[in-house]
Amino acid sequence: MTVDCTKFYINGAWLTPAHRPLHHVINPATEKEYATISMGTAADVDAAVKAARAAFPVWSQSSVAERLAVLDKIIAGIKERTEDLAKAISSEMGAPIAFARAAQVGTGIGHFMTARNILSTYEFEKSRGNTRIVKEPIGVCGFITPWNWPLNQISCKVAPAIAAGCTMVLKPSEMSPVSAFILAEIIAASGLPAGVFNMVNGDGPNVGAAISAHPDIDLVSFTGSTRAGREVAKAAADSIKKVTQELGGKSANIILDDADFARAVSGGVASCFGNCGQSCNAPTRMLVPRARLAEAIELAKAAGAKAIPGNPAEETTRIGPVVSRAQYERIQQLIRKGIEEGAEAIVGGPGKPEGLETGYFVRPTVFVNATNQMTIAREEIFGPVLTILAYEDEEDAIRQANDTDYGLSGYVSGEPEHARKVARRLRTGMVHINGASTDFAAPFGGYKQSGNGREWGLEGFEEFLETKAIMGYGT
Repeated sequence: MTVDCTKFYINGAWLTPAHRPLHHVINPATEKEYATISMGTAADVDAAVKAARAAFPVWSQSSVAERLAVLDKIIAGIKERTEDLAKAISSEMGAPIAFARAAQVGTGIGHFMTARNILSTYEFEKSRGNTRIVKEPIGVCGFITPWNWPLNQISCKVAPAIAAGCTMVLKPSEMSPVSAFILAEIIAASGLPAGVFNMVNGDGPNVGAAISAHPDIDLVSFTGSTRAGREVAKAAADSIKKVTQELGGKSANIILDDADFARAVSGGVASCFGNCGQSCNAPTRMLVPRARLAEAIELAKAAGAKAIPGNPAEETTRIGPVVSRAQYERIQQLIRKGIEEGAEAIVGGPGKPEGLETGYFVRPTVFVNATNQMTIAREEIFGPVLTILAYEDEEDAIRQANDTDYGLSGYVSGEPEHARKVARRLRTGMVHINGASTDFAAPFGGYKQSGNGREWGLEGFEEFLETKAIMGYGT
């Protein structure tokens, strides 16, 4: 029996759209139907935007206490339904259940708590001489979110938008809609006024495009591929709305000669393979000193041998399938391209892991004898594929790291002061030193074709605010 998520949430009510085509969500581990959604249209988006626009005057003037009360109820609701959310995420996009519970759901809670904490102390007004500087909610927001970290990517948009006093229309990925449906149920029970939060399911060419182009949406926040991000920006341009984007990445992981080498290489492999490689900020290019390449290869082989895919429903599984047949086939094509261009797969390679013929399982793969100009070092693969590159000296390492169209994240391992100096020279929005994890309070976003604007933390909160200067206020 499949999960029925065919209703949309518009203006505080669950609505069954009439005569809409259905989309069947496939469990990537079993290749069987898991859930069903209705595919929305521009008319559904328009109804949701009208509801959000009507709700904005009241919600934008709500008190901090009112917003905090709603956020507290949402946080409590996510905690109460952690297992429902974890099972949904595991079934819709293949995350191992333990990882879905701790990391996927954990990030959702983290973003709502961060937004709550910022809101509780934020100064929306300040005086500058006789001028009053006022921060006001930007208006109606349109959110287009991906499948790879479904609750995380929704929460880091919805939470600060609610806290800032905005209203919104969400289009979650049609590949991972069940976790969004559960979150919408939690929000519906939070006391948030009707019309503040609305959700319409559908695909990018129809619902996503309608959100991007809608003249009554003031801000569009998109997370996804760089290719799709271009289309969102073009569609949004006619109405001069604000656009924030978190797009692709091809992050370099520089391992300096003074690093704890064994720990850095092993940790780099594990980090690349996390979430089955389906993270925009994954460290997919590992740069090691040429003089220590042989050592790095042996360490990577040992670490890669521990990366064993399995049934995501089992608590001990650490790597599940990739999200879809199309994603599986694209990864296979890129693995074969790496071999054709002369790289050597010392771990993994084409095909499925032994014993996992059913499901979209990929063999975690490590390439060596590669150059930074090969396809596997240039394109975002979005799967468990690591490319190890050799560098001659520190300048060469920095040059190779920055030689990419992307600039989302970077990684440096080495003696702390040395690593800090190298980190400052990377053209990326984020850098992790010596395996540091992400920080909910820190801005998340990138340079170049990795997007614009920031999510997470104070910077992410302030993306949802306009700045007004009231001159003569103090006279």
